[in-house]
Amino acid sequence: MIFTEKEFIPMLFGGDINTYSVARAFYEEYGVRSYVFGKFPSGPSFGSKMITYTANKEIDTDPVFLDTIRQFCAAHSDKTVILIGCGDSYVALISRHKAELPANTIAPYIDFDLMDRLQHKELFYQLCDKHGIDYPATVIHRKEMGLDFTLPFSFPVILKPSDSVMYWEYPFSTQKKVYKIDTREELNTVITQIYEAGYHDSLIIQDTIPGNDEYMRVLTAYSGKDRQVKMMCLGHVLLEEHTPHGLGNHAVIITEPNEALMQKVKQLLDELAYTGFSNFDIKYDTRDGKYKFFEINTRQGRSNYYVTGSGFNLAKYIVEEYIYNRTLPFETAKEEHLWWVVPKGVACKYVKQPENLAKMKALAAAGRAVNPIFKKGDFTWNRWLRMVKNHLSHYRKFKTYYH
Repeated sequence: MIFTEKEFIPMLFGGDINTYSVARAFYEEYGVRSYVFGKFPSGPSFGSKMITYTANKEIDTDPVFLDTIRQFCAAHSDKTVILIGCGDSYVALISRHKAELPANTIAPYIDFDLMDRLQHKELFYQLCDKHGIDYPATVIHRKEMGLDFTLPFSFPVILKPSDSVMYWEYPFSTQKKVYKIDTREELNTVITQIYEAGYHDSLIIQDTIPGNDEYMRVLTAYSGKDRQVKMMCLGHVLLEEHTPHGLGNHAVIITEPNEALMQKVKQLLDELAYTGFSNFDIKYDTRDGKYKFFEINTRQGRSNYYVTGSGFNLAKYIVEEYIYNRTLPFETAKEEHLWWVVPKGVACKYVKQPENLAKMKALAAAGRAVNPIFKKGDFTWNRWLRMVKNHLSHYRKFKTYYH
């Protein structure tokens, strides 16, 4: 791999496919090496030729996080350091400490007060009400309510934390990212487990929208320095992961346009005076023909390379605006492109709708597909063996958990 010296250095925080996808975008557009800081020496970024990876179990704590940035920026004082969070906790750390960051940093994020509001699903739904954006029928549950409350919809229901950052700070043995719950007894049990583990914010209980993964959508947007949206890319999710900790993580996406849906979200972001990347989880409800929004992530999603693979390189938006001071036009993704992180055999077995299966196969055959983990030229034996083992493990995981 050939690297180019530029006036900037990407400094990424996290360790999963999110960091690798962003680092790949920086390399493909500008030929630069990214520096990734994660908790453990694992994941697709560890061992990559494009990346200098540093593991530190305390990297997501305030003092270690700030000290790491200060030392790195001092060691590269002749460069502009672009800070990119690739997980909710890292994004929150960058935003919360923006005023304390070294002078040679760029942190393309909204202020922490707004970020904190948006990351609470309860407050996001209030904004949806204000801006006419649909979301599932919802009950907000607070700890002091106990278990004596009624639901205006029937089982099964979806249960998830309003504050996902806090939620993962209190682990327990049966913890899941999202729960699909079939009975009132099960609901009461899980609520009790979550609060007994130490979580103390509100919980979201929602009506279950019918349909499998193929009714899901993901929307990624970038808002510029002028606080106006510059790019939007909508993906049609065909398959998600189903392991307890990975439930809801995207596995197969096809980029598809929906101008009416994107314009509604653009209005919301513009009125919020939003800055940086945002990411929305959505599901199409066949009962009323509406797209229902689940949440906003105040960052690019872990599947962000579906955007770069569609021709809208994520790194380019930050660099062109913040480094080269160029004005960006508003643009949306219109061409279909396939992103997948599972073997073709898994995708072909578990994508059910014939038209989606045919489209997926056609895009793969036409070479309009990408698995971001396996980049040509980024090869070391150790990393390759780890990634292939993980890739093939999806056969077992889907057999075990897909229902």
